[in-house]
Amino acid sequence: QVQLHESGGGLVQAGGSLRLSCTDSEGTGSAYAMGWFRQAPGKDREFVASTSWDGVNPYYADIAKGRFTISRDNANKNTVNLKMNKLKPEDTAVYYCAMDRQSGVVLTQVRDWGQGTKVTVSS
Repeated sequence: QVQLHESGGGLVQAGGSLRLSCTDSEGTGSAYAMGWFRQAPGKDREFVASTSWDGVNPYYADIAKGRFTISRDNANKNTVNLKMNKLKPEDTAVYYCAMDRQSGVVLTQVRDWGQGTKVTVSS
């Protein structure tokens, strides 16, 4: 089982930016798609963004388009970064890193989850 470790969460004012990072502790997941989900209090977990195994094809949920950028570095323990700009209070959530069972950009079979990192956006 791959262990995914997130970092970069915190408190930021509306309009600000944060960068989340996720590393694959074993460095063995380079063949699989990875991405980010989030879960706000009292809500279901929702998809945010994902990238194919090679980092070439990013895919974004509508909530992320134009504000968030996902990137991947397989040479560095398959690190996946999520740069979040123009943050809004409604972006407040716990953000989870995910690794899929397949290589394509759409996450259809998540095999591993990180513990989550909390993002709080104040108004």
